[in-house]
Amino acid sequence: MSPAGVPVSTGAPTALRHRRSARALTPGQLADLRKAVELAQGIGDDRGYQSWAGVHGLPLPISCTHHNHLFLPWHRAYLYLFEKALQDRVAGVTLPWWDWTVEHAQGIPNAYTSAHLPQSTAANPLLDSAIQPSGRRDRSETRTWREPGRDGQLPTPAELTAVLANRDFFTFQTQLESIHDGVHVWVGGTMSDISVAAYDPLFWAHHTMIDRVWQLWQLQHPGAGPPAALLDQALAPFPLTVRDTLDVAQLGYDYAVGTTAATGPSAHG
Repeated sequence: MSPAGVPVSTGAPTALRHRRSARALTPGQLADLRKAVELAQGIGDDRGYQSWAGVHGLPLPISCTHHNHLFLPWHRAYLYLFEKALQDRVAGVTLPWWDWTVEHAQGIPNAYTSAHLPQSTAANPLLDSAIQPSGRRDRSETRTWREPGRDGQLPTPAELTAVLANRDFFTFQTQLESIHDGVHVWVGGTMSDISVAAYDPLFWAHHTMIDRVWQLWQLQHPGAGPPAALLDQALAPFPLTVRDTLDVAQLGYDYAVGTTAATGPSAHG
């Protein structure tokens, strides 16, 4: 099913699936994630990894929203529907987050940097990804690549705490997006260019952290959020509005404190 055609549940799920830190995944959780991504990367039609990555940039006219009022809602919808696509491959799998503040000195999690699977010669699908010919900014750029630490630096816990202290949604969103931009630059390579960034598997862990920060902000500032005039705005090309993204529980997920997840439903919809 195409990204724009994924049906959305209208009722609250009876239980939640929990997203976890990329560094806290159990071996089984990491194996499920890798398997789901590997299977998605092997699908050549609009259900596959290449199609989902292309929604963010090339080969389509860039539809992702940056530096405007829809940045957080649009990317929450994007992550949610991509996660559902992964759950079609491996039931129950969830997107992990890369906490670039707590792990400030550690860089990219090992799950995304090892060349091979544990005790195997098989390639790690979280290390990189092919880039479809129509999605390349340069025809010679056939796979994603990184240059971590060449430019900029990762945000500190104090910087994120200051962003979370903002009570106004737009001020919070603008400052969080600035942190988001800096992480993209720090990773470098494919991640530094909006047109191809989503082809890098690390993109999803980075943006899951951004979504997690928004959820933390919502918990710290009950009732704060986008203005009412924005709530029914569509998040093209997804079948969701801003209002649909405000409650992660309605979308069937939450963020776990540890590695243990509550039993959740099968991917609904």
